[in-house]
Amino acid sequence: MNVVLVGISHHQAPVELRERAALDLPRARELAVTLAGESGEAVCLSTCNRTELYLAEESAEEAERKAEAALLALEEELGPALYRLRDEAAALHLFRVAAGLDSMVPGEGEILGQVRAAHEAGATGPILDRLFRDALHAGKKARTETAIGESPASVSSAAAALAEQVFGDLSGRAVLVVGAGKAGELAIKSLVARGATIAFVANRTSERAQELTVRFGGEAITLDDVPASLEHVDVVLSSTSAPGWTLTRDDVEHSLQPRKGRALFLIDLAVPRDLEPAIHDLDGCYLYDIDDLEAVVAETLAGRRREAERAEAIVAGEADRFRDWTASLDVVPAIASLRARAEEIREAELERAKLSGAERRAAESVTAAVLNKLLHLPTIRMKQAAAAADGVIYADAVRHLFGLEDEH
Repeated sequence: MNVVLVGISHHQAPVELRERAALDLPRARELAVTLAGESGEAVCLSTCNRTELYLAEESAEEAERKAEAALLALEEELGPALYRLRDEAAALHLFRVAAGLDSMVPGEGEILGQVRAAHEAGATGPILDRLFRDALHAGKKARTETAIGESPASVSSAAAALAEQVFGDLSGRAVLVVGAGKAGELAIKSLVARGATIAFVANRTSERAQELTVRFGGEAITLDDVPASLEHVDVVLSSTSAPGWTLTRDDVEHSLQPRKGRALFLIDLAVPRDLEPAIHDLDGCYLYDIDDLEAVVAETLAGRRREAERAEAIVAGEADRFRDWTASLDVVPAIASLRARAEEIREAELERAKLSGAERRAAESVTAAVLNKLLHLPTIRMKQAAAAADGVIYADAVRHLFGLEDEH
């Protein structure tokens, strides 16, 4: 089985391209099941920074073709931004993703949960199940043993840092948060920690909005109430999963007169985007999307560089372990067949000898010890060869020399 990865990310594709390939979890699950078919394995990882398809199949070329076709069916203009990785390179990439090393905000915390959710929703078998479990282990280990996750550790906290840069001081600044999901909650925590006041929380379901206002203050409103609330706030932060605009240029323009020239700062964390880009053209309105946060992130990199290097070493070591495991899959069946054939011969010869009870027990002990010692070194050498990528050659040679081809 070969592991194949085809995807796009913030490295090659701007948000206006990524949003066209963004999938919620039910659609990601449906696509993974379709790609896996009856005999393959597939996982779809879709976040605000990336949409990646992981497949495990006998034919790497066929898996890559299917994955490319699936992404191009979402958006035909993705072609130039697609990247393709296989086997060890694909595994190392996923391990780096899980550790937050490939994120727009290095070390951000949300990605580990997103990798876990993609794994659980995927159509996995022995290969991708092991790959994603090892990736989650690598991500946790990198966070536990390094300081890669220090603040700002998420896009939401980076957005709060950007708002603070714009206003100089967030004390007394009123905020409207649109979307009460995980990103919205993290944004609220970061904004409140920097002195901002939560004025409104809007959400599709009022229960979740009310839950956050009880904890952080403000008034819970519906999405329909958002335009009318604009005149009362300084900052709008939106992070919903809505299919269309939560705020249009017209919505914002109608609020400008009662604002009497006060600047309005808007941050769009959603993919697909929530806020119509034309809002930025209005006087006194400053709209930033998720790609604009890169400048904020760049300022945090200097202090994290050494921790990132330590995290990279941890991830590389975990990826090597996965490589050795996949390589061992080539020789394990041959080792098992060889031991089974040797044991079969040993049992047959003991039966033919017609020994008494005491003699049989003594012979069992001696012949078992001889068999184990005889096969110990070949077993070790085959496992070593597997790790050095010569496992298939050794396994085929053993099958041929000992007549195990039929069992294979």
